[in-house]
Amino acid sequence: QLQLVESGGGLVQPGGSLRLSCDTSGVISGYSGIGWFRQAPGKEREGFSCINRAGGSTKYADSVKGRFTISRDDATGMVYLQMNSLKPEDSAIYYCAASRYGWVFYSNFDQRWYEDWGQGTQVTVSS
Repeated sequence: QLQLVESGGGLVQPGGSLRLSCDTSGVISGYSGIGWFRQAPGKEREGFSCINRAGGSTKYADSVKGRFTISRDDATGMVYLQMNSLKPEDSAIYYCAASRYGWVFYSNFDQRWYEDWGQGTQVTVSS
């Protein structure tokens, strides 16, 4: 049983926007942070954004900085990823994952520090 559920993926033209959602309400044992990862065909899964549950600190990889914004809604347990100025190279399956470790560990997007994963949602950027 998946504890995280992503949604919001789809097909978008270059330069367009999408907002992905990650429902964390199923994470029974709690978490300290949520990360977003993506995996393109033939490539390794890479992390590119994360948010701290307690203080709301965020971090972005250079590849998405200035274009993507991560946020959270504590009332609903949703974590969002607003993606603007999308490029074809952003096409991938996008995953959210939960960590129960400290910021110093999971903020470098090391997947060893993420324990719960969603099933992924496909994002395709193409004209």
